[in-house]
Amino acid sequence: MNEQTPQKIPRNRHIYLLPNLLTTCGMFAGFYAILAAASGRFEAACIAIFIAAVFDGVDGRVARLTGTSSEFGVQYASLADLISFGMAPSLVMYHWALSTMKMDGILLGKVGWAAAFLYAACAALRLARFNTQVGSVDKRWFIGLNSPSSAGMMMAFVWSMNEFGWTGQELRYIALALTISCALLMVSRFRYTSFKGSGQDKQREDKVPFVAALVVIVVLVALFIAPARVLLFMAASYALSGPMYWLWQKMKPKSTGI
Repeated sequence: MNEQTPQKIPRNRHIYLLPNLLTTCGMFAGFYAILAAASGRFEAACIAIFIAAVFDGVDGRVARLTGTSSEFGVQYASLADLISFGMAPSLVMYHWALSTMKMDGILLGKVGWAAAFLYAACAALRLARFNTQVGSVDKRWFIGLNSPSSAGMMMAFVWSMNEFGWTGQELRYIALALTISCALLMVSRFRYTSFKGSGQDKQREDKVPFVAALVVIVVLVALFIAPARVLLFMAASYALSGPMYWLWQKMKPKSTGI
């Protein structure tokens, strides 16, 4: 009696509802941020982009946990990230501060929108580079500042300055420097920790240390008390960690073999 063993049908090219629905929610949050910024509601725009970041962190994990990962989902998430963490932050920053540079002259006005475009273009380049390097680079590191962290830095700055009572017009040159810096960090070769394991021991990577869980609780409490300032501190610390790690590697004395 011959028993035919069921062949496993490859699922990676199928379109799955749940993870892609989460990706769509994140993209909608980025789209809403653009509309809110155009209406002058900058705090709502910043919060919307942080919500998009939450969905961005959840959709891939849900796809892996449910076994519904697909090539379509990977590409769709990348395009959604370009809207939520490329176009949206650049336009929020432009409406908040960079558009007011035209008050200092026509040339500086063009510099303002050029900086906003530079950020969006660098975000696209960063996402394209990430997609082409999947599987060929160490999972423990990001090469260049990832786009959600860069967007978080930009939006935390806008949100915090709004709470302090500063306007984008007053901080337009600081906003210009920040926009260009975040754009260049995304396409840089600085290494940033991805907070992931090496991928060799799946069971060990799934375990969360007690200290890490305690840190998460402390951060959540701090976010509840002063969300904008805590997010700014976290985003700035992470953005600076790449150049600081590079500088530490350069200054570290090289061991010479005898």
